[in-house]
This record gives sequence, C-alpha cells and structure tokens, in this order.
Amino acid sequence: MQKAHYSPPWANTSIIGVAGSSGSGKTSLALAIIAELSLPWVVIMSMDSFYKPLTPEQSEQAFRNEYDFDAPEAIDFEILVEKLREIKEGKKAELPVYSFEKHARLEKTMTIYSPHVLIVEGIFALHDQRVLDMLDLKIFAEADSDLCLDGKEVLRDVQYRGRDIGGCIKQWFSFVKPNFHKYVEPQREVAGMVSDRIRKTLAYKSKMHQNELKRLGKIVEDAPLSRNVLVLQQTPQVVGIHTLLMGGDVEREDFIFYFDRIAALLIERATECMHYEPQTVETPIGKTYAGLRQIGETSAVVVLRGGSVLETGLKRVIPDCRTGRMLIQTSWRTGEPELHYRKLPDDIATHERVLLLDPQMSSGGAALMAVRVLVDHGVPEENIVFVTYYAGKLGVNRMMSVFPGMKVVVGRVVEDLEDRWIERRYLGC
Repeated sequence: MQKAHYSPPWANTSIIGVAGSSGSGKTSLALAIIAELSLPWVVIMSMDSFYKPLTPEQSEQAFRNEYDFDAPEAIDFEILVEKLREIKEGKKAELPVYSFEKHARLEKTMTIYSPHVLIVEGIFALHDQRVLDMLDLKIFAEADSDLCLDGKEVLRDVQYRGRDIGGCIKQWFSFVKPNFHKYVEPQREVAGMVSDRIRKTLAYKSKMHQNELKRLGKIVEDAPLSRNVLVLQQTPQVVGIHTLLMGGDVEREDFIFYFDRIAALLIERATECMHYEPQTVETPIGKTYAGLRQIGETSAVVVLRGGSVLETGLKRVIPDCRTGRMLIQTSWRTGEPELHYRKLPDDIATHERVLLLDPQMSSGGAALMAVRVLVDHGVPEENIVFVTYYAGKLGVNRMMSVFPGMKVVVGRVVEDLEDRWIERRYLGC
C-alpha cells in the first residue's frame, strides 16, 4: 500500500500578530479576541519569552535599568521565527522562558502543541518580515504614548518582573517612549482587521480536513489488510468471549470479567511486536536457563475515555508499564475528531515500543490523530502498536495508508462501521 499524506486540523495554524507600545493593551486585546472567537485551542504567545540571553556586561546594565529591552536587537528573532514555523506546520514547539527578575533565559521551556489559532503579542510582533509572512491577521493596539505608563503597567513590572517603581519610570523615559516612535509606531502601516476572518479560515480548514478523511477512505476501501495488522487468533475461547460480549443479555459484571480477559490476550499479542535479546539466568536449583529479555522500555498511551477499559489487561501483562493520556472527541458541530488533552511521558520518544490503547475504531479519524500526536512527539511510527478490540476495516486501512510502518493488534475486524458501545457497557454509562 502506497503511503498517503495526512494533515491534522491544527496544521497550517492561523497566526494573529498583535503589536503596540508597552502598556497599550496588547494582552487585553488578545484576551478580548479569545473571548470573541469563543473557540477552543486559541493560545497567546508573548514575545517577552524571546529576549536574547545577556552578556555579563549587559546583565549589569539591566539590573541598573540601563539596558534597552525596547529595541529590536533585544529580541531573538531567529528563535522566534523557528518556533513560529514549527507551530505553523503543526509540530510541537519548545518555547524559551525568560526571567525578568534574573534578566536571563531559564533552562526550562514551555511546550505549545496543536493550537488552531496562535496570537503573537509583543511590541515587535509586526517588525520582522519573516514573521509578517506567516501572519494571517495583523493588529496594532494604539494608545497615546503618555497614557501607556499607567498604574497597571507599573504594577505588572513591580509585581511580576521584580522591578522597582523608580526603575520602571527610568526605563520608560530612557528607552520605551523613544523607541515607540522609532520602531513600534511604524508598524501601524502593516496592521489590518477583518471581521470573522479567522472563523471563516477555521471553517474552511475543518471542511478540508473532513474531505481529506473521505479521500483516504476512497483510496483504501477495496484494499486488503496490511501484513502489519495482527488479528487475534480466533480460537474457540476467543470466539466464545466474542459471543458473550456481543450478546445483549450478559450482566455488566460478567461483561467486565470477559472483556478484561480478552484485553489481556490483546496485550499479550502486542508483546510479540517487541524486541528481545538472549539472557541466561541461574535457576533456584543451580542450573542455567537460556531465555530472553525485552530490549528497551514499553509504555502505553490511553485514548480517553474508552481506552481506560484496556488498562486492567495492560497491568496484568505489563505491571510496571508507564502510561500517558490523550482525550480525542468528535465535534458535534463538524463531525471531525478534536484533540482536547494530552499528557505523555517526557522521554516517550526514546521508548522501544509505545502501545496506543482504544477499544474500538470506526472511521479511523481519531486513531489517525492519536498516532500523529505520538509522531509529532518524536515516536517513530515503527515503534507504535495500536491495540483495539473491535475495528472497521475501512478505518484500519485508512490509518495504515498514512502510517504503514506501525502495527495494529485487533480482536475483530468488521466490514461496516458501528456505534461505540464497548466503553458504555464496561463503564455502565
């Protein structure tokens, strides 16, 4: 099967630039835009994070309030452009964190991933042409320069940036106000506001994403299952469990018992996808045994909330397995999957195998998104094993056309698509 292309809904992120003088209300305007859009996945990124690291001499000047933070040369535009490109392409971006108390860039970073709209806020948000080329909307927050030095601005610098009032006033008249007229004010010319433009852009991207899922379905609708799709062997025990689970008259306690059993079988099958190396051990009676030892770490990511029903089986087979979480739900407005939450092990990219747990796959849209999240966090697709009990053939083929190197372990593959019923019966809702 030829590898197909897939872009998640957050690819080609819409970016809004908000510029203006210090104290002009850029942050308040950005928050107002978020309130007006009333949409999820809108993130504000402050350019304050992108001040350049200071030399010892510059640091001494900063602590005397004599360093010019309000000139373009103070901003690390190379890192800013790099991170904006990563976000624009739908990748995970690690943003620097700057401490105004220490006048230094900290070791820790802040992660931004999968925003549908990014608001870049800062006095030089409209200054660099490379940034301008990536902006979908340009806004200039205008206020009288003498009104920008108000109590709110001073309070912010004193309370959150560790500055004293005298230093704030000195910084204002020495650097902020002069540089406003020199560098910031000219950015007015590139700013423009178009009502509901972002809404229309997001609606268009949503439609294109749905068309992309349909296109993938057309490509693979008659294709056979990939060799990397491992269907649980249909032994009499497994067929008997299928019969009990799919019958409508089984009690919930029995349903949970038998589903946990087949979940353990699925995880056991997934362990056959792991790599092992020879290891010799000494037995309690003093003899040696030539066995095997798993290479590297195996972790699991649960696709909420349905994936939680596979965790009992996971813990029975791999008791010390570290787990992550991601919440993907179908939008009632558009019918497309949406990523609401993710919490993954920090070093997941180094794990030998990552099991992705979801008990039921229908169209494959949510599964595609879940795999894409792992790949964007550095997990090679060859290291991913998708574990599911019940899957539609079209959904499996759709996912494998985009990620042919991964493996799928499944209890049953059916031709038609069905409602998600497993977690409802397991969880009693």
